[in-house]
Amino acid sequence: MSEATGFGDVNEDDIFDVSIIGGGPVGLYAAYYAGLRGMKVKIIDSLAQLGGQLTALYPEKLIFDVAGFPKVFAKTLVDNLTEQAFQYNPAVVLEEKIVTLESSENLVKLSSEKSVSHYSKSVIITAGVGAFSPRKLDLPKFNDLEGKGIEYFVTDKSRYAGKRLLIVGGGDSAFDWALNLHGVAESITLIHRTDKFRAHEDTVVKVLELPITVKTFHEVKEIHGDDYIKGLTIYHNKSKDEEFHEVDEVLMTLGFLTNLGPIKQWGLDLSGNAIKVNSRMETSIPRVYGAGDIVDYEGKLKLIATGFGEAAIAANHAKALVDPNSKVNPGHSSENVPEKKAH
Repeated sequence: MSEATGFGDVNEDDIFDVSIIGGGPVGLYAAYYAGLRGMKVKIIDSLAQLGGQLTALYPEKLIFDVAGFPKVFAKTLVDNLTEQAFQYNPAVVLEEKIVTLESSENLVKLSSEKSVSHYSKSVIITAGVGAFSPRKLDLPKFNDLEGKGIEYFVTDKSRYAGKRLLIVGGGDSAFDWALNLHGVAESITLIHRTDKFRAHEDTVVKVLELPITVKTFHEVKEIHGDDYIKGLTIYHNKSKDEEFHEVDEVLMTLGFLTNLGPIKQWGLDLSGNAIKVNSRMETSIPRVYGAGDIVDYEGKLKLIATGFGEAAIAANHAKALVDPNSKVNPGHSSENVPEKKAH
């Protein structure tokens, strides 16, 4: 059976209640909540596996600021979120980047770079920071030694076992990895160009209490090594004093350059590299919502914890849009759990 949609005849079986663009932690939670509300759900992600940055960049990193977990490995959090979302059997499409979004009166059409079309009564964009690439140092040999001792993230902590590690940066990633790799690496030195850190205060305190060398006002001047990193010349940017630091591995944590990519062309109201949303997580395009790091509003905090709340808000408002007889407020999950459906 086909349905008139504004995009020609579309088979009713191919229409979903909500399509979620992005299979990271916020997208997975949005899929769970939409399933909890009895919606027919599809998750679409450009990566080869679910979990977003948690899976792609730091599966073995401990996360400390998720409610209910004193600490949890990123890969464990992804596994739990996936199990939670898959209770309601969402359709999952991986390795497919959405390049266009079109909205009609009662449907949204998403088209991928593979010339595949996806139809949905609502959409939640949970694409994180969009496409991202690590910030690099403009120094000789830097590019040549990428992957040969110079890395940007950790996917296997055992790689650093017994190694002399130098971490460059002063944000959450720098201090989180110093804390996570303490006891794995033989020694850890962290250098930062100022004495002002952008990491959570508690993590900074914990690192400073450990036998980890933290050098402030230090930067990298020269990289040594041919086939693999051998050492770095670092310098104090105030006194200009230099020292050679022999290392086995270097972890660059200078942040990432982000780009919304095709999303910029979808006609959404943007704020820099983020999508503007209101308190209902609605974007400027009807039937399209957003949640997580990709959205912006007054007072926004880019945390997984707040992303979970935004996902629930978006999913519940999408439910009320798709089914006008339903309420936005679902009540407590323990009171009314729908049957699990096969989609």
